[in-house]
Amino acid sequence: MRPLRAGVIGLGVGEAHLKSYRRIEGVEVRAICDIDPARLAEIGDAYDVGRRFEEYRKVTEDPEIDLVSICSYDAAHAEQILSALRHGKHVMVEKPFVLHRTEAEAVKRALDETGLLITSNLILRATPRFREVKAMIEAGAFGEVFMIEGDYLHRILWKITEGWRGKMDFYCTFYGGGIHLVDLMRWLLGQEVVEVSAMATDIPTRGSPYRYPDSYLALLRFEGGAIGKCATSLAPQRTKFHALNVYGTEKTFVNDLPHAKLFSSDDPKDEIRVETPYPGTRKGDMLPGFVEAIRTEGRPEVDQADIFRVMDVCFAVREAAETGGTVKVDYLV
Repeated sequence: MRPLRAGVIGLGVGEAHLKSYRRIEGVEVRAICDIDPARLAEIGDAYDVGRRFEEYRKVTEDPEIDLVSICSYDAAHAEQILSALRHGKHVMVEKPFVLHRTEAEAVKRALDETGLLITSNLILRATPRFREVKAMIEAGAFGEVFMIEGDYLHRILWKITEGWRGKMDFYCTFYGGGIHLVDLMRWLLGQEVVEVSAMATDIPTRGSPYRYPDSYLALLRFEGGAIGKCATSLAPQRTKFHALNVYGTEKTFVNDLPHAKLFSSDDPKDEIRVETPYPGTRKGDMLPGFVEAIRTEGRPEVDQADIFRVMDVCFAVREAAETGGTVKVDYLV
């Protein structure tokens, strides 16, 4: 087989994608793109990539490129995805893959027309500790899961008060943070969310240039009857953490640092320490599986349905927070 030829747009987190491609046998990075010429030169020199562009179309329209990693500012994702698909490229895109439902609809039409593959970097699925929990759920070790909590907690307010996210016409912290935990919970349970309610606040960023809520609390109902909760905040005074609590009729899992806990009763002697690595991943760890799916015409772990459905939950959470009501999730796929 000839090598798969990749392009990378956006060299912030895109550098991790570049590194991952270079570790995959039979993949070569043919071109990189960034709107910052200094960053473009720095990464191009560091990784010996000769084809360097400030205009993304030089990558998405290049007939010699097979797949594109889109790691640019979120507001640029939809336009760049559409350009890549229309020029025959498979797409890995950072989350959120779009910011608006109309953009999702346009991407869906392009995918239907081209038959190309798309995936997104919902990296928590690769965490060894969470993979172990999923295997236990599927084996029936938890009994029936009736409640689940997944929270995105990270002190990174500067990303919206000073960084590019806060300078866009629109940004939603739930789309950028909570999306990881919503995907993790639906993946663990193997169920879709059918309705949500939510509240949001802007107390931590009040008086700053950021114009939208920075913290969300969402309640979720899954199709099997289980209920869930997802708190998302860029303001907590703590280290970055993906809280995950899984409550089953037989066992409870509680993520913690450095070790998680597994309970089978309320007796302390029945508490088991879980030392499986967390987070234990690199940002490019979803790429080898995507490359394999392209080569075998298979299904990536995070497939088209996953991307659209988790985004539809996010759309519903924002709507619920704005209206104060319960919102049924309207799935595009």
